[in-house]
Amino acid sequence: MKNRIITALLLTAAFPVITTSPLQAESWKDSAISPVANPLFFESPLIQSEARPIFIYHNFDDKFIGGFARVYAVQLRWAVTERLAIIATKDGYIQTRSDALPSEDGWADIGAGLKYALIDKPEDQFILTPGLKFELPSGNERVFQGNGDGEFDFFVSSMKGWDKFHVTGSLGARVPIDMDAETASLHYSVQLDYQTCKYFTPLVTLNGFTTLTEGNAQPFDVEGYDLINFGASDAGGRTQITAGVGFRSQVWKHLDLGFAYEVGVTSPKGLFDDRFTFDARIPF
Repeated sequence: MKNRIITALLLTAAFPVITTSPLQAESWKDSAISPVANPLFFESPLIQSEARPIFIYHNFDDKFIGGFARVYAVQLRWAVTERLAIIATKDGYIQTRSDALPSEDGWADIGAGLKYALIDKPEDQFILTPGLKFELPSGNERVFQGNGDGEFDFFVSSMKGWDKFHVTGSLGARVPIDMDAETASLHYSVQLDYQTCKYFTPLVTLNGFTTLTEGNAQPFDVEGYDLINFGASDAGGRTQITAGVGFRSQVWKHLDLGFAYEVGVTSPKGLFDDRFTFDARIPF
């Protein structure tokens, strides 16, 4: 018996018993995704640190000017705390091609701000996050940027989850400093998504803008939707809505890819015939 005890002690010393701690409970946010469509104004309520390269291929309605635009951009978000994030959501390079206008290339305006998770209830799978951004008129006028004296965006985003199913919504107001050079508008978005697995989360989305005021910069009866603020003189009260489908795919813990296709569903369509949006989320 004594020899058996000594042998057991020696084996225990040579091969210690490995114990595992209980797995951390999965958060409802682990299956939640950020919006893909309307990337400039459909801000996620989640507080995350990430880099987000974006490519947009956008077709103009033939009844307006026809042609297309390509946009290359990178958004940045930094979670200062669990509730506060600094966000940089507008920048990049724009290429426009149209038979009605000269082909132009140029830089977009720069927009950045803050968001704060005012309500975050994991037990209810609910989060509500207001925020504020300011857009500097730093871009090139040849691609309809750099006009006015800047624009504020006051917004609130929220998300409600039911296990793998989520509803995300956003409502905001764009308020320019110079009401003649740019118009004020409301923007609103909703996204429904369901995580079938981490590699495939399909989504449907609706996005809209309602022009509230009229400028005197361009004699148009529609506004420039999200990327451009024409300062249109005859667009007051006009609403533009798009519908879209898409998905997100987490291909790695530090990378997920997104795609959305949107089509304009209101008339006149103006600049927005249809759009393809591709992005990559790189959390850090």
